[in-house]
Amino acid sequence: MPQFDPVTLAVVDDDYDRRHASDGRSRFGVYLDRYAGLPQDDEPLYTGAEFAVVAWGIATAPVMSPGYVRVRPDLLAVTAHLAEDDPSGLVLRITAPVPHHALATRPGPGRWLDWESDCHDRGPWSPTVEPIPDRRPVMLLSAYLCLPVPVGALVAPTTNRPGPELTGQAKAAVAVLAQHVNQLGGPAVAALLGGGR
Repeated sequence: MPQFDPVTLAVVDDDYDRRHASDGRSRFGVYLDRYAGLPQDDEPLYTGAEFAVVAWGIATAPVMSPGYVRVRPDLLAVTAHLAEDDPSGLVLRITAPVPHHALATRPGPGRWLDWESDCHDRGPWSPTVEPIPDRRPVMLLSAYLCLPVPVGALVAPTTNRPGPELTGQAKAAVAVLAQHVNQLGGPAVAALLGGGR
């Protein structure tokens, strides 16, 4: 089971990946073979940024559930995108729910509903869910934290053929992104959300 804390937002779960692999090697590798949409032999390989976007998208929910990379459940998402101004660049976007306690208690008629913790999964990082609508208004605030990833840190594939070599490169690519999310995004999310619930 992944161990999250106030600054650990993404955890790579190699043990679960091996134990639950239908091919006996890697569950993530099977998903990668199925969903990567790899270039054909006569087409150029993915760039490091393109490969990281594809690998991260497959390694995380909802494609893999549970994911090869587990994202802390109280966050709304951690996604990878090609940089708009530089197609060789990559940006990680963390979407965090922001409770509006100060707004919710302001004087006025009624109280605004806010993000809630999943009542079926209690714990310090329980999943964040929208409230069940009733007669009160709902105000859901979220923040995007955008983290550029240095191009030199990205892992470019050397093959487009499914198998252990490509799986190893995809695992290296998502490990780099998970480390980046935790090192840069973890402290920012802890400051934003107060370090836990």
